[in-house]
Amino acid sequence: MTKKILLSVFLLPAVMTFAQQYGGMWIPTELNEKEMKDLGMKISAKDIFNPQKASIKDAVVQFNGGCTAEIISPKGLLLTNHHCGYGQIQSHSTVQNDLLSNGFWAKNTEGELPNPGVTVDFIVDIKEVTGQILQGTDNLAEPELSRQIAKNIEIYKNSQKTEPYQSISVKSMYYGNKFYAYTIETYKDIRLVGAPPQSIGKFGSDTDNWVWPRHTGDFSMFRIYADKNNRPAEYSKDNVPYVPKHYLPVSIKDKNENDFTFVFGFPGRTTEYLPAIAVDKIMKEIDPARIAVRDVALKTLDEKMRTDDATRIQYASKYASVANYWKKWIGEVEGLKKSNAVEKKMKYEGSLAAKNPEIKNTLDQLNKLYNDQAPYALNNAYYSETIRNAETLMLANLYYNYIAAVEAGKMDEKGTAALKTRLTSFYKDYNAELDAKVTAKLLALYANKTDAQFLPAGFQKYKNEAQNIQVIEDASKNSIITGRTEVNGASLSKDIEKAFSNQDKLIKTLKKDPVFQIFTEMRNTYMTKADPQFMSLQTKIDALQKTYMAQQMATDKDRKFFPDANSTMRVTYGKVKGSSPRDAVSYNYQTHLAGVMEKYIPGDYEFDVPKKLIDLYDKKDFGQYKDKTGDVPVGFTATNHTTGGNSGSPALDAYGNLVGLNFDRQWEGTMSDINYDPRFSRNIMVDTKYILFIIDKFADSKWLINEMKVVK
Repeated sequence: MTKKILLSVFLLPAVMTFAQQYGGMWIPTELNEKEMKDLGMKISAKDIFNPQKASIKDAVVQFNGGCTAEIISPKGLLLTNHHCGYGQIQSHSTVQNDLLSNGFWAKNTEGELPNPGVTVDFIVDIKEVTGQILQGTDNLAEPELSRQIAKNIEIYKNSQKTEPYQSISVKSMYYGNKFYAYTIETYKDIRLVGAPPQSIGKFGSDTDNWVWPRHTGDFSMFRIYADKNNRPAEYSKDNVPYVPKHYLPVSIKDKNENDFTFVFGFPGRTTEYLPAIAVDKIMKEIDPARIAVRDVALKTLDEKMRTDDATRIQYASKYASVANYWKKWIGEVEGLKKSNAVEKKMKYEGSLAAKNPEIKNTLDQLNKLYNDQAPYALNNAYYSETIRNAETLMLANLYYNYIAAVEAGKMDEKGTAALKTRLTSFYKDYNAELDAKVTAKLLALYANKTDAQFLPAGFQKYKNEAQNIQVIEDASKNSIITGRTEVNGASLSKDIEKAFSNQDKLIKTLKKDPVFQIFTEMRNTYMTKADPQFMSLQTKIDALQKTYMAQQMATDKDRKFFPDANSTMRVTYGKVKGSSPRDAVSYNYQTHLAGVMEKYIPGDYEFDVPKKLIDLYDKKDFGQYKDKTGDVPVGFTATNHTTGGNSGSPALDAYGNLVGLNFDRQWEGTMSDINYDPRFSRNIMVDTKYILFIIDKFADSKWLINEMKVVK
């Protein structure tokens, strides 16, 4: 008996490691039910996804096109991350009524705040449609192949019967080797219900972002509203809370290491099947370039945000967005090195080629193409990140595209109206003087880091950062793009309608604008000397990657393949687990409120703590939300394979109860987008005990708890 027990103990980690050797983001209609049950799942695959009757998928939605959210009450109460709702919380905030700092809790449904433009998408059904979409494509090459596929997609979509509030989206999988159709229902009346202050919802801010141990209460609450027939409708005071087909029971049971868990959501993008040469380029060239640009932008913004509250509120959401992937890329580079990703892929490629000689030829071609593309790819990284992070240049890009559309006869009234709306929103959170400094510093970086062949004539004059600051400030002061001078008697940043009143004059003035001319020089050079070459080689790489993907799937019969993430609904599963990411470093799987107090720094913008939370901790007023340690659990980690887009995803237990809210990954494992490694890859979740503790004890919003089915 003793020998048998010992054997099972030693076998368990091996089984888990085998099951998760490559991670997994599975299409919910194609789950490996046996493997999930072997790991501890107690429900069936049909309980997770069933288009014929209510299932867990009916409680999981894509939130506002980017994050995930889940329904946790029979009245359409929606839970997602604080950082997913950050833009909406910010939009309701002012210096006088700072919801970011103070938090917000509606006292009843009448007090819930509307959010124009915010949507949630339900997935009604998923079907594989490869045969229909690839019909008539044999022996076709680009661009004819893409045209035929697009035509087939439209034929398929038009053949399907849908309700007026439904749509069909057809998505490519496995680099175009398979296609799936998604039936989607979109709800458009989404109201803010509650959000903790950012000292809870964003506790640790940028310092703790992507790291463990974590003590962030990263959640916010919304509600879906529908018309009287429970169908999607535009915002109306007559709308009523949506009645879901299914909502998630919320568990406050204690968690133990090796408990089964699965995450259901909409992961954004992964590239698990790239060849070793591509991973090497990302690790050594592309990611470092992106990091360098964002490093400069973030430091410049941070200096101002720390000393000016208006700027802090104005740039809060944008800063968080820029910082998010900056830190992620840093961890990705380190993780790829630590996990020997390139070497591992090279070894795998060798084993594939030994089984299938055609693969060697494919890999040889890919190696040549990636090496040929390298200088253009590096310029693409520096150029795109510079334009994205120098907002003044981003504005110039918008106006450049506007002029091009007008001159091509492709800008109608609807297009102009959409541009005006976008610009009005952009200028609301744009500080021209501050961004002049960001732009000046990024131009210096671009001039110094870019090979001379990709620079406009005379662009070396921007290499001196100190001189740039005054040069770009002068350009900014004399620019209509920045809104600091007028056109048609108005500033673009203050009266967009009047500024656009004379289109001919606006365009003539834009073409002479000093900021526009700087951008145009950069763009014209990039579009002439780098982009065509980069895109031509990328088209060839994509075609070969499709071949390589098909060859991998045909050759490696022992491996179960899942498609790369592409913002479609997926299920990933694993176990509650701590980690040992570095020598002599070992992390527990659970953090507690005591850790919040250990990190507490009075008045600090990242680690301050609300007085009421301190009082609750000092009194040990934890109610039913403490665990076996006597403290309130805050976060936990598991081996679920997640990525961006999984933010806000429900973490569920073996019975399908909500046990956590996914919001991040452990820094040492962020390379899992490219190379999942079960030793380091951990997703980070807010514990439902902490979420309910904050709602109940901190926010005094027991009316929301009363809506839920709480599993004890």
